[in-house]
Amino acid sequence: MTLAAEAGAAGPKPPAHPQASAEALVDVRDLSVSFRMTGNIVEAVRGVSFHIEPGETVALVGESGSGKSVSALSILQLLPYPKAFHRTGSVRVRGKEMIGASESLLRSIRGNKISMIFQEPMTSLNPLHTVQRQVAETLFLHRKMNREQARARVLELLSMVGIKEPEKRLDSFPHQLSGGQRQRVMIAMALANEPELLIADEPTTAVDVTIQAQILDLLQDLQRRLGMAMLIITHELGIVRKLADRIYVMHEGKFVEQGDAGKIFSAPEHPYTQLLIGSEPKRRRYSPPAGTPVLLETKDLRVHFPIKAGLFRRTIDHIRAVDGVDFTLHEGHTLGIVGESGSGKTTLGLAILRLMRSTGSIRYQGRELQGLGFKDIRPLRKQMQIVFQDPFGSLSPRLSMAQVVEEGLVVHHPQISEAERREQVAQVLTEVGMDPSTMHRYPHEFSGGQRQRVSIARALVLRPRLIVLDEPTSALDRRVQVQILELLSDLRERHGLTYIFISHDLKVVRSIADHVMVMRDGKVVEQGDADEVLESPQTEYTRALVKAAFELTADASGAVSQ
Repeated sequence: MTLAAEAGAAGPKPPAHPQASAEALVDVRDLSVSFRMTGNIVEAVRGVSFHIEPGETVALVGESGSGKSVSALSILQLLPYPKAFHRTGSVRVRGKEMIGASESLLRSIRGNKISMIFQEPMTSLNPLHTVQRQVAETLFLHRKMNREQARARVLELLSMVGIKEPEKRLDSFPHQLSGGQRQRVMIAMALANEPELLIADEPTTAVDVTIQAQILDLLQDLQRRLGMAMLIITHELGIVRKLADRIYVMHEGKFVEQGDAGKIFSAPEHPYTQLLIGSEPKRRRYSPPAGTPVLLETKDLRVHFPIKAGLFRRTIDHIRAVDGVDFTLHEGHTLGIVGESGSGKTTLGLAILRLMRSTGSIRYQGRELQGLGFKDIRPLRKQMQIVFQDPFGSLSPRLSMAQVVEEGLVVHHPQISEAERREQVAQVLTEVGMDPSTMHRYPHEFSGGQRQRVSIARALVLRPRLIVLDEPTSALDRRVQVQILELLSDLRERHGLTYIFISHDLKVVRSIADHVMVMRDGKVVEQGDADEVLESPQTEYTRALVKAAFELTADASGAVSQ
């Protein structure tokens, strides 16, 4: 039975929308949202009603494309009008109608009364502005602070959201931050004016489990202190369980179940809700052949970023992103690299591929990569590929799916014809579970899970031996995560691939890795067999990671799912 069939199977209808109180902060009634596509009208949201009372937390839960974010964006009228339009519905904030509201009314609400944390920080943050400038902007606009007051408030906000040494990050640009750090900057921006309602669209997507717990505790503390309401949009059921008072479960633009959070988790009634709660990565046992040769080895690998200050911008210190890392990776194995945001995981992956300057030894198939020039390293690129954390940010919006996937073939195999390239593209798209007939569509026309499959196809088309996977499932809902992990496992066994799997999600790492390396502040604190490290961690830091990961993702009955 397909997912659509399962979700649409006979099941209880969602209860009628309860009446909002006279003091309701947000009251949405019979909201429908449609999009004008080329020669077609797509109905994204179909007649949903919900309300948010002051001080309470409401969650919209569902998979990619279910209509969660579109419903939330409608509150602030942030949809791409007139391409998007409302067939029916009313959205009232403190009794004032938002649909068709004047720009002056919307400006008084946006960022002041209601703030929003967006899902993809790399595409939401301005790449040309520093952290300090972006967080301070709303303080200048709504609170009329001077530069000194704004700087002090920015430092306070960055500290609250868990950014270490915030003074050193004020002048950083988004590309100089890890995925988790960028997400925390977005949260700091949203909290700057202490809004009445915080809309959090996947607020901890790129954040490791220990920081997830800190941020969720922070949001709850701010809610209690300020009387702030929250609308949480997420596919992470652990977050919903921890935060929400009421839950609305969305599928294909409609609510299929709604009610008290405790009741929904303890006794979900609709088949789709049951499917979401039951979707967890499963351990897939894989034993590479014994005695496989060493593919990659590093010795004392270091990546240090200079900190400059003063009139002449002299180097006064260094950020030690990777600080003396040693490991050995055999062919056909999967190395899982785990640790908190900013621990050096991604920087290590980029350094291994010579995409970032480093010192120390990097040996690939016994050949030293350090010191090789551009011409010498280029032939090795097709053997070592990478899948980036943010599929939307890493895919050019100007290139079709076919152009994205064939780019490596154009560079490394210029002798083959266009017809041959398209044949190889079609073949690899089929391998990753995409319909080749859609190869002429653009990234924005696909869901998050489909974009990640395209990213995997782009890496796979060159038939590499090593693939670095940088948080490949962090932005995906659990059911799609499971699908992508199954796909990666199948590809590994079919092609004898070797993976370096970077993730903050220990359940995901446990499902695919046979060796685990734990990083903290640029150093390796523990490494070994995956089962041994995750079931019997030897260091306090690893024990804290494991505890946070499996407590946050406890099953609906409250027991830890092993």
